[in-house]
Amino acid sequence: MNKTEHTTIEAYLNKYGKMTYSNIGTSMLPILVQGKDLFTVQKKSKGRCRKYDVVLYRRSPHHYVLHRILQVREKDYVIRGDNCISKEYGITDKDIIAVMTEFVHNGKKHKVTDLDYKIYRILWCQIMAPPRIFIKKLKLKFLKTLRHFKCRSK
Repeated sequence: MNKTEHTTIEAYLNKYGKMTYSNIGTSMLPILVQGKDLFTVQKKSKGRCRKYDVVLYRRSPHHYVLHRILQVREKDYVIRGDNCISKEYGITDKDIIAVMTEFVHNGKKHKVTDLDYKIYRILWCQIMAPPRIFIKKLKLKFLKTLRHFKCRSK
């Protein structure tokens, strides 16, 4: 997105309070598939966000990200996409502009208060996250080693 689009997103949220949009990228797989699913965010209230909220935040002046809060700290948040390995630190309340309230996945609308979403959040973000991240890191290491050997054999 360019600067004009970002200004429009914030202006739209300021005017209407919520917005439905499609995601770009794979960081929120499996619940949000690029070009297929939609998410709705509501302008952030004055209070603090909660652990496991999915938030739309400003990473830099012209870059917006939709990721999940893993930890609420005194002055900031620790955040990571559901399909990511690395955590992002230092995201503050000033950076967060909206919180996801619902999404459409495979043509079905889900609210973040629905039981099936809460079960997903527990399974994917708490129980499965450590082994899933370990396997992804192992796979990346293996592919890096494989590329190294391929380059040396030429």
